[in-house]
Amino acid sequence: MAGRPAWRHLPSGVVFRAVPGGTFRMGLSDAELDAVRAIERAGGADGDLEPFFAGAARARPVREVRVGPFLIARHPLTVAQVRHWLPEYEDSFAVSDSSTARLEGDVDDLLEAMPFRLPGETEWEYAARAGTTTLTFRGNGRPDEDQVLDDFADEERTAAAENAFGPAAMGSANEICADVWIPDFTDAPRDARPRTGDGPRVVRGGAGDLSPWQCCDEWLLLLSATRCEFQDFTAVRPVAPVDAVRVGKAPARVLP
Repeated sequence: MAGRPAWRHLPSGVVFRAVPGGTFRMGLSDAELDAVRAIERAGGADGDLEPFFAGAARARPVREVRVGPFLIARHPLTVAQVRHWLPEYEDSFAVSDSSTARLEGDVDDLLEAMPFRLPGETEWEYAARAGTTTLTFRGNGRPDEDQVLDDFADEERTAAAENAFGPAAMGSANEICADVWIPDFTDAPRDARPRTGDGPRVVRGGAGDLSPWQCCDEWLLLLSATRCEFQDFTAVRPVAPVDAVRVGKAPARVLP
């Protein structure tokens, strides 16, 4: 587990990492936009990135947000983990039970069955950045497809994909958040409360859902600040309060 403490939910096998509370600047910053432009100038883009820049307002304005500590799943739920709560779950996208589960009409059934909740998109981005201010936690370089992680049977590869807070594969799957989709951060809360209302939810990531890449700049979906509107199918990375383990709401054991 890369030398970090973890908690395994015994019934399902889901492993959680503890994310410390703190303050960060959420959203697509000017420095990050400049970093994408530098990648484009250096010939690192597959095509014209003007649509990306035109849509940058969806992740702006940048604002300082305070986040409390929480537990987050080390990676999106796998097919086997979803079947703990939904035994009849079938997944035409998955190649094995250790692959990321993609849910369609059964998301609400899963949320009702499991004792965990969805992350707010503030929590998701905070966990993805893990204290960094760059395009991804690895820096401002263009992410490559080898950064995508979609199956978690290989412990060594999963551990190598973790960031400083412990989650792995942030950005690989199309992960649903608790927030309703609002196309910018104008007047958004300055804490981790999800924005509520009617309509589709926010999703983060999705680069692995398009693999193998077709040279359409799918790497942009790996960026910590990239956000989209939920449409077809999604992965779930549950979160829980830090005290869930202490008070027995999530039967678990500590891993070394």
